[in-house]
Amino acid sequence: MQLQKQQQFAEIIGLIKQAQFRAVQSVNTELINLYWNVGAYITQQLANAVWGEKTVDELADFIQKNQPDLKGFNRRGLYRMKQFYETYSSTEFVSPPVTQLQPVINQGDTIVSPPMTQLQINNDEHVLIVSELETKDIRNSILTRISWTHHLNILSRCKTEEEREFYIRLCVKETLSKRELDRQISASLYERTMLGSTKLSAVLREMHPNINTNVKDSYVFEFLGLSESHSENDLQKGLIGQLKKFILELGKDFLFVGEEYRIQVGNSDFYIDLLFYHRELQCLVAFELKTDKFQPEHLGKLNFYLEALDRDVKKSNENPSIGILLCKDRDGEVVEYALSRTLSPTMVAKYHTQLPDKKLLQQKLHELFEL
Repeated sequence: MQLQKQQQFAEIIGLIKQAQFRAVQSVNTELINLYWNVGAYITQQLANAVWGEKTVDELADFIQKNQPDLKGFNRRGLYRMKQFYETYSSTEFVSPPVTQLQPVINQGDTIVSPPMTQLQINNDEHVLIVSELETKDIRNSILTRISWTHHLNILSRCKTEEEREFYIRLCVKETLSKRELDRQISASLYERTMLGSTKLSAVLREMHPNINTNVKDSYVFEFLGLSESHSENDLQKGLIGQLKKFILELGKDFLFVGEEYRIQVGNSDFYIDLLFYHRELQCLVAFELKTDKFQPEHLGKLNFYLEALDRDVKKSNENPSIGILLCKDRDGEVVEYALSRTLSPTMVAKYHTQLPDKKLLQQKLHELFEL
């Protein structure tokens, strides 16, 4: 009886937390929508030559004088709202998302809802009609699903529509904190994703058509601080020691199962370097670590592990296990040959121990888009 009561009490706590989350999200939605409308108002007044540039300074002074408790509406803040509106009201960004980014969130999310006319702004002294100003209400937009701090970070560090959209959708899917978003931008996740040519077996592609949106082609482990001549044991211990950062790099749908995961076949014991479970793919994911260049024979052990997992560990409601061979270097043509005839759901990924050269990746991405 006592256990039943505790479960019921826990359900009440769950209800409270859900309500708190909805309240915070509602406040954020209204705040982002407000900044959008303020930015729209300023943009249109300047565009129509109703205001001069100094008028924004006068507006900031007016707000500070009449509403000193309002924060974020200084000159710099107002121009950020203007930038926010001008950036996301563009035709290109409102158009349907590019194919590579569509699976990242639910298809029901939109960037900006259809145009509507704002009705009025109330204060204690008068009602100001602004019906002549055409804006777009964004309360139902994906833009309101991340914080203003996240938006400022994306606006200041991302240069293209596609990159901004990529990180907005990533923040929603992975519920990234500001620090986590900073790290992913610094690690050039967008460029690596766009340039990636994930090496997958045919079986894995058939089993999970959207595998590219869940598993990366390359990983960056700069947080480990490893030397160039590190061992597989150093790599494994480092990843376990920095598990939170490791899962951030993998993707938050990965759940850690164990290191040196023991499987018994016949009278022999074997150990999988790292074992995870992927929530969306609903399967076990075995990682085999290699600190040298990929060799075709590396796949043999990984295939053996997957067979053992599927026979003895996988639950009946789960999909067949997949394997990721994580190596320090690889020859794309060798990988292609090695995977072409395998019947095992495996892939070969590469890891880096330092942050990539972002400018070089951007240059390669620019060349790719030109082609």
